[in-house]
Amino acid sequence: MTGGEVFRENMERTLAEFPVCEYAFVEIPEIPFREEVRYICRTECPRYGTSWSCPPAVGTVKECEARCAGYDGALIFTTIAEDVDTEDMSAMLATRMEHEEVTRQIRARMAEDVTDTLVLSTESCAICEHCAYPAGPCRHPDRMFPCIESYGILVTELAERHDITFLSGSRLVTWFSLILYKL
Repeated sequence: MTGGEVFRENMERTLAEFPVCEYAFVEIPEIPFREEVRYICRTECPRYGTSWSCPPAVGTVKECEARCAGYDGALIFTTIAEDVDTEDMSAMLATRMEHEEVTRQIRARMAEDVTDTLVLSTESCAICEHCAYPAGPCRHPDRMFPCIESYGILVTELAERHDITFLSGSRLVTWFSLILYKL
């Protein structure tokens, strides 16, 4: 068995210990980077230009794509929040902290078997009440996960390529994380 196969088997055992709904291992060239995703950030997201986890702080889409190209593979996974009033944005966003904690724990376990990780996760970082951007450096660079979409990644396309459910139905919220790794 190759080192990559052993790593995947170990990760599959690890994922079974967490409330992960669906997952897939992704080859880096499969990740769809799109300038259109960044356009949505710039024109529709109130966090644009206000956080280290969002553009323009994360770099251009081309810079993000080049950063990701330096990794050997990625793991995409979802968790589900149930019985959520999806019309209430604050109620919906409150459920993501559980997903972020699962992401932190999976990254910690993954770090035991790889040399480096890059974690991209849900929405804009919410660790600090007020982000230090742009006046000062990130206060928690070890805990801050940039948003998947901030990198220009079209997560819906990536999910569809791997038969991962994107929309689960009413009163359910699907949260995504993408952890890139170097073996």
